[in-house]
Amino acid sequence: MQRREERGRQPRPRTRRIGVVLAVTAGALALSGCGESLTRGYLPEPATEVGEDVVSFWNATWIAALAVGVLVWALILWAVFAYRRRSEDDIPVQFRYHVPFEILYTVVPVLMVAAMFGQTVNLQNAMLDTDPEPDVTVNVVGKKWSWDFNYVDEQVYVSGQQAQDLNDGAEGVPETLPTLVLPVDSRVEFVLTSRDVIHSFWVVNFLQKMDMVPGRVNIFQVTTTEEGTFAGKCAELCGAYHSEMLFQVEVVSQEEYDAFIADLEESGNTGQLGPDLDMYELQPDQQDKLPEGVRN
Repeated sequence: MQRREERGRQPRPRTRRIGVVLAVTAGALALSGCGESLTRGYLPEPATEVGEDVVSFWNATWIAALAVGVLVWALILWAVFAYRRRSEDDIPVQFRYHVPFEILYTVVPVLMVAAMFGQTVNLQNAMLDTDPEPDVTVNVVGKKWSWDFNYVDEQVYVSGQQAQDLNDGAEGVPETLPTLVLPVDSRVEFVLTSRDVIHSFWVVNFLQKMDMVPGRVNIFQVTTTEEGTFAGKCAELCGAYHSEMLFQVEVVSQEEYDAFIADLEESGNTGQLGPDLDMYELQPDQQDKLPEGVRN
């Protein structure tokens, strides 16, 4: 009998192995890129100043949602077990109303929604703030199914050709895409227009996108913080080749940016690709939003 009790107190080998595996897995995740992705809430690594704010707000929202979920489930389970019917003759105490609880579950959610709404507005205002003077202004023009980039201050441009066969896995496809080159640690203003239908300008690592509506001008700014090559795409279903309406963004040093602009000048890409190529005219109240260098 004593030996059985001693054996019962000893940890089971299988349980011990499972604990070791879980500990090793958790440590590996914490030390690997998965750990970094987790701290970002599995969002792409931000490459702009406001992108960091987006990640912080995203994580805070999830933490609040999980906390509320855990609390609600805990209360539900507590009520189920604490007030369960213990016998056929046992009837739990019945309540018609409970004023403190009713006030609690009415006021608290309203306060939470109000706080989240306020933080959303603050973040949105930061993302749409165009008051600072930009270092670089780019008129991004969407068209079926590619992109034109007008560097307004430098009076040069990049013209993209219609994308073809980008889903066949062929090597060298990124080199055929239109490339938007930007200097690092610079305030960049994007002036968005469309030549035909509604498109949407989206650089994944900027954690921000905006629609491009025919006849209208939409504007937003970002401050680049990381050098590198980032994927860009249209985020609005715009027709047969929407999935192939891709581009690249290269954030480089100021010296490399200046060399890129010089190369465009030498290759003859001078001037601007203006709205005369558009299917629709700009609405009268939108004319002043378009930079002077791009206007006809």
